Amino acid sequence: MRTDRLVAVLLLLQRREQVTAAEVARELEVSERTARRDLDALAMAGVPVYSTQGRGGGWRLVGGARTDLSGLTAGEARALFLVAGPAAAAAPAVRAALRKLVHALPEPFRAQAEAAASSLVTDPRQWGANRAEHRPPRFLGVLQDAVIRGVQVRLGYIDGNGTGTTRTVHPLGIVAKGPSWYLVTRTEAGRRTFRIDRVSSADPTDDPVNRPADFDLAGSWREIADEVERRRTPLEIQALCTPRGIGILRIGLGDRLDVGGTTTDGRIEVVIRGRDEYTLAGELAGLVEWVEVTGPPTVRAHLASIGNALVERYR
Repeated sequence: MRTDRLVAVLLLLQRREQVTAAEVARELEVSERTARRDLDALAMAGVPVYSTQGRGGGWRLVGGARTDLSGLTAGEARALFLVAGPAAAAAPAVRAALRKLVHALPEPFRAQAEAAASSLVTDPRQWGANRAEHRPPRFLGVLQDAVIRGVQVRLGYIDGNGTGTTRTVHPLGIVAKGPSWYLVTRTEAGRRTFRIDRVSSADPTDDPVNRPADFDLAGSWREIADEVERRRTPLEIQALCTPRGIGILRIGLGDRLDVGGTTTDGRIEVVIRGRDEYTLAGELAGLVEWVEVTGPPTVRAHLASIGNALVERYR
């Protein structure tokens, strides 16, 4: 809490030519004695602050000196530095810039900023996943710069079938999903999304991007992600699940599970999405203790077949 107060005192000194201990105390809702101790602590730590005595006296920054924190509290500054650590997912330029910012902070605040930079490790791998290191794709920096500058890009791209194409796109934003990066664009065919690790060339032009006035990257990505999920899991089945099994279904199925109302026998109606009937039947075969599939009949037939095969194998 004291670090936050010291930042607040420094910002108060920057806003006003002079402050008194009584004004600091009122502003921060502390005693005058605490306010004086904080002002003394700033001076002892090397912040160029001095006091004048007598009528009209108070505390000033020497020569109007400033440490521009843009109104950040100590907590907000620490939050920024969480992305600057050696194991953070931020780009090298971001980490370098934030480390330079450390040296612009007054001495009392540097220790916590530096501690924040080394306090967080980001491990994007799920348990059981391989240890392959996911590096940023080759053209990520070029495409990000084009988004920021608002210029069109001549894009070479290789699709999932290995077919190469070249087209001019209007870059609107970049999205990181897990270890993959995607470029959201506007093309002659409408909105398109490209996996950046499949980009074979990226040549920015001098032509400005035609960006829709109401474009929202987060909202657009939600629409794209929802559509991808619908294409990946086109099959829907209906089932009944015991209350005890709902938690297990949530863990195993995630967003592919929709929970409905409770039936007269206490079970819960659910809708489960999957890629195809047999794969989905295989997923649910081990959950027979909690789940009863009610439709479609073909999935029930697959479950019965799997059950017969298990009995035959292990009886």
